[in-house]
Amino acid sequence: MVGNPDFLTGIGLEQAPEFQELESPEGELHLRFFVPSGNEFALSATGIREVISQSPDRITLIPNVSSLLLGTLNIRGRVIWVADLGQFLGEPTTLNTDRPEIPVIAVEDQDTILGLAVDQIVGMDWLDVEQVRLPTNVPDSMAPFLRGEWVIPPKEEEKEKEEEEKILRLLDQVAIVRSARWAA
Repeated sequence: MVGNPDFLTGIGLEQAPEFQELESPEGELHLRFFVPSGNEFALSATGIREVISQSPDRITLIPNVSSLLLGTLNIRGRVIWVADLGQFLGEPTTLNTDRPEIPVIAVEDQDTILGLAVDQIVGMDWLDVEQVRLPTNVPDSMAPFLRGEWVIPPKEEEKEKEEEEKILRLLDQVAIVRSARWAA
């Protein structure tokens, strides 16, 4: 490739079929993920310290703590609590810890880091915060931790199957970290 004279001059790029103009993303970057009940959520990327997948045996069980907490995890010498996010939000389904790896989203507020264990990471997505609306039909246990929700229309191929609009809820990681539920 470097030996190709067109590489250095840029000649021929416009004619290349794989040449695409880069579009600038709109909105803000968010991490999308699922909890065990199948509900999809998003967190703003700015409040996420890191995303890791850990073996369940790396999470140390701690006796006599809240049932929302799975235990502690050592991340580069720092011990953090790991919680079942679905249970914290009042979801009926508990996280299956009998699997090779558990996705953990480490969120941070000031100097406090909390690991949120989820069922599945979807990935990063640019979402338009101007399109966020007030949450509807939300359980009381979840409402204090939501900043809003997006209505995601079905894709063209899903329209034929008469799929419904999907709801993507935006969580407030600061409210989660500062919650009094951790003391219960």
